[in-house]
Amino acid sequence: MKDVVKYYPEYWAGKKLAYPHVPPEHPKFSRSVVVGNLVFISGCQGQNDETLEIPTTFKEQMINALDKIRKAMEEVGGSMNNLVKTFILLKNLEDYPLMRRTELEYYQRYAPFLVENPPASTVAVVASLARPEFLVEIDAIGYIP
Repeated sequence: MKDVVKYYPEYWAGKKLAYPHVPPEHPKFSRSVVVGNLVFISGCQGQNDETLEIPTTFKEQMINALDKIRKAMEEVGGSMNNLVKTFILLKNLEDYPLMRRTELEYYQRYAPFLVENPPASTVAVVASLARPEFLVEIDAIGYIP
């Protein structure tokens, strides 16, 4: 299994996210996992991983989450154009139209192929996310060409 699966750790403010008793490669603390040429990107939320600030607007949080997906795809040798599936969790259904507009604007800038060929997408409205301030979280699946 070790030869087939590669874990890419998540960093917060420059520090690898892992507790002292958990090995850094443990999948629970991975931003992304590559199996063959499939890329699984764990829940990307709106917090800025460099400053640890949480924007108050939905659009800013959505852009932060999409930035994390883009960086994860680039880290493994792909790009945003290689996304095939997203699973988006919203706290408020009223944010759905803004979510789609922001997603389209982001794709126009970073993934032109997805403008005409968007990834399959599931959206769910949830009662809460990991922190009360979080408004959106996105899981993604992509591939490495």
